[in-house]
Amino acid sequence: MSIVFSRIRAFHAVAEHGGFTAASRVLNVGQPTLTIQVRELEESYGVELLVRKSRSVELTEAGAALFEITRGIMKFCDEAHELLDAHGQSTKGHLRLATVGPFHATEILAAFNRDHPGVQISTLLGNSERTLRHIIDFEAEVAILAEVPDDSRVTMLPYRTHRVVVFVNGDHPWFNRKSIRLRELADQRFVLRERGSTTRRAFEAAIAKEGLKINPVFEIESREGVWKAVERGLGISVVADFEFVPHPNLRALEIQDHAIRTQYSIAYHKDRAHSPLIKAFIHTVREMKAGFAKTSATRPRTGGK
Repeated sequence: MSIVFSRIRAFHAVAEHGGFTAASRVLNVGQPTLTIQVRELEESYGVELLVRKSRSVELTEAGAALFEITRGIMKFCDEAHELLDAHGQSTKGHLRLATVGPFHATEILAAFNRDHPGVQISTLLGNSERTLRHIIDFEAEVAILAEVPDDSRVTMLPYRTHRVVVFVNGDHPWFNRKSIRLRELADQRFVLRERGSTTRRAFEAAIAKEGLKINPVFEIESREGVWKAVERGLGISVVADFEFVPHPNLRALEIQDHAIRTQYSIAYHKDRAHSPLIKAFIHTVREMKAGFAKTSATRPRTGGK
């Protein structure tokens, strides 16, 4: 079994790093040894996993399928080391967070870092569809995403809910208003994120439900790009209310007759629920949610007759 694992580990390193030379540096194993291990793996099962080129390798169909599996295997090995290293000690390791944006990620990571300063943290930014893919493919330990279809491989923990608002620039006739009605948006020029965007999907679903059509004139695969386009007067757009950053030339408007909401969740792969890093992250999230609930319960209510 140890011989087979060594061969699989050799193949995985070569596939992950794009060649035998790079893989030998990462594993600290001689390149000839890796070459022999991968060749023996191929010969043992009568398959071709790699197409050798002058300075790189290319995965065959069988190699690509095996690489999908070995990514999970190697991640579990990393978690085994983390578990043993963390037993009776402070949590350590490398936490990769996939997220749809920096807003929730920043507040959670700040709290997590205070509790676990020994953990290295990196982030992967993308829309909700890409973020979910990072979890499924074992490319991230945890994710912050919204409004994605249920997946039997992934655990979703509800985190926070936000309203979708419209925002316009200073030259727009609506700039001095506080709200608009959904039907008023039908004739407006829109700058929108790509189709995998959470906010865009929620907004377009509400528009379609009312039998309305909007006029999308620009599609930009960047939150910052959308903001800049609206600021320059190329159109108006939509954003989750918590993501709107006050700006002298931009104004957020509530949609007064429709509450379009997005539900943000914390996600992780079910096969990795035992990971000490993931457990620590979820513990931080649950403590933060308890704090939100306590603050909401003690906040004074205002109103009148």
